[in-house]
Amino acid sequence: MTKRTAAKYKIDRRMGENIWGRAKSPVNRREYGPGQHGQRRKGKLSDFGIQLRAKQKLKGYYGDLTEKQFRRIYGEAERVKGDTGENLIGLLERRLDAVVYRAKFVPTIFAARQFVNHKHVRVNGRIVNIPSYRVKEGDVIEVRDRSKQMAAILEAVQLPERDVPDYIDADHSKLTATFVRTPQLGDVPYPVMMEPNLVVEFYAKN
Repeated sequence: MTKRTAAKYKIDRRMGENIWGRAKSPVNRREYGPGQHGQRRKGKLSDFGIQLRAKQKLKGYYGDLTEKQFRRIYGEAERVKGDTGENLIGLLERRLDAVVYRAKFVPTIFAARQFVNHKHVRVNGRIVNIPSYRVKEGDVIEVRDRSKQMAAILEAVQLPERDVPDYIDADHSKLTATFVRTPQLGDVPYPVMMEPNLVVEFYAKN
């Protein structure tokens, strides 16, 4: 379970954006950062600062991955043929916890990580408890039978804040989802603008 679970709203306020599009985000009420110095006037960010913010925002969105985890995924994206930024998004969206979140089986990405950890999910009929497990096109993800009546699931499928994207075919009556294809940046329903090109620039210079 991520170390940021209890402080997830601080990520929104640190970024100054409602990065998950949640109705309860404190950014909806106050846009300044957390802490006693949060209301100080912000100076203009340097190119490095802009790139760092883009990396922190993308890393935070997926459950505040550690720098080691995120750097490893970036390294894989860099090695694959094609646009590195698009590859990075595709790899992040293929994480099992991300697919569980996208299918609306849970209300938050943090809950998705815990849900997978606690062995509530099967992939192609086999229990998988590794949130970073990478699904493949055609894989079937399902909630285990004994977990289907959990209140968190029943609440999540009714959430009006987000829809299931078209690269995932979800059946909420059976609580199953098929990962249809690896998405590109334009396919992913981020509530705020993500800029993986700036993440590529950040790692290229650092």
